[in-house]
Formats: sequence, structure tokens, C-alpha cells
Amino acid sequence: MLQVAPQIEPAIATRDLNLWYGDFQALKQVSVDIEQGKITSLIGPSGCGKTTLLRCLNRVNERYGNVTTTGNIEILGQNIYGPDVSLIELRKSVGMVFQRPNPLPISVYENVVFGLRIHTPARQQKRAALDQAVETALREVGLWDDLKDRLADKATSLQLEQQQKLCIARLLPVKPEIILMDEPCSALDVDGTRAIEELMWELRGRYTLVIVTHNMAQARRASDECIFMLLGELIEHRRTEDLFLHPRDPRTAEYIEGRYG
Repeated sequence: MLQVAPQIEPAIATRDLNLWYGDFQALKQVSVDIEQGKITSLIGPSGCGKTTLLRCLNRVNERYGNVTTTGNIEILGQNIYGPDVSLIELRKSVGMVFQRPNPLPISVYENVVFGLRIHTPARQQKRAALDQAVETALREVGLWDDLKDRLADKATSLQLEQQQKLCIARLLPVKPEIILMDEPCSALDVDGTRAIEELMWELRGRYTLVIVTHNMAQARRASDECIFMLLGELIEHRRTEDLFLHPRDPRTAEYIEGRYG
């Protein structure tokens, strides 16, 4: 008798997702499944809705006010707009890295344990456990050897590439399932960009990564799947290689060939 492979629940599933900033509709009926453990790039011209979609996934859009959202988003099977959802817990599970590195103006050590200090009762914050969390997170992002003797240094004194890696390390001690990245290499030089892309591949599998990028070469190099958006609509979602080599929609082909955007 044939064995039926078990269905793997998507990390993220949106259904008929709409979002308005005041009277302007930024997202229109977006329905998509994003697989666990993969890197998915959101691409499209400026103003197409990709950053808005990214910010929906941990509800950070709601910070901006005058935002209306309809439809459904499930993260690992849970409706993130459910009445019992804690935004604090959601943002523990769905961490975010921004365009420019934004380490806190405190020590490297305190940056890494910042989330643990917020989410762990003070009586449970044992120094040995915090020390181990710092070492584990910095090793995971490839910074331990460089920074193990500089843990007391101010994080803002680090090189930009190190600052961005530290921002990723800051997410890890609270054990996120998903890491969102909004153009994480836009402030970096070629070497810094390469280092962050290599780190993304190392994190892939242990985490689900969703990245917004304007850089077509980066999307092609550094993602398993691509989602092309235009004017708030999801136009095409395929394996990265297939989308770039054999786009199904002529609008996708025009964009990746540089005819607009």
C-alpha cells in the first residue's frame, strides 16, 4: 500500500488579506502559503506592497495608526488576529530585522539578552544561563570569535555588518520561529551583503526567513522562493529559479527584465 507523505503545515498562510492606510488600499486579496524552513523573497517595484505585507506578519503595521486590515493570517496554524493573541508573544515568535542596523546603545552583551530580560522573570535570570544564551546566539550568527572579548563594548561601536548580525543575534535567545528581514543589506557594502546572505543560508532550516529586497541579484542568490507583487496584488509565487527563468505572468517577466520598477 502506498504511503502518503504527511502534509507539512505552512509557516505562514494568508487568505484574502487586504490592508488600507486611511483610504489607500495597499494590499488587495493577498493569499499565499510560505513554507517552513525556507527563505522567501518579496520582490516588486517601490510601493507594490511588499514591505506592508512583511509588516503584517507580526502586526507591526498597527503601530502606524489609521490602518484597517481584513482577511486572515495564520502563523503555524494560529490566527494572529484572534482575540486571545498576545502581540508580545507574537513578536517573540516572529522577529524582525530592519533596513539599517538598529542595535540598542548599550553593550553587546545586553543587546543579546535584551529580549530574555523582558520575557523572563527576574528571579529566573541566572547569570550562567544568560552567558550561555549570549555565546550561543553570537556563535549562531558568526560573531562569537570576533566579540567574545568585547562583550562590554557599546554595540553602536561595531562595524555595520557586525551591527546587523548582532540585531539578528538579539532575536535568537527568545527562540523565534520566523525571522522577517526588510532589506537587511541596503546599508551594507558588498562584503557586508555577502556575509549577511551567507548567514541567511546558515539560519535557513532552523528558521523560516522572509526577506524584502529591491535587489534582483540578491533575490536570485539568496532565496528558495520568490513572491512578485505589483500595486498591492500578489502576481506570482514560485521557486526562485523558476520565477526568474520561466515566469508565467508577463508582468513578472517585464519586471525582472528591468522594463519598469
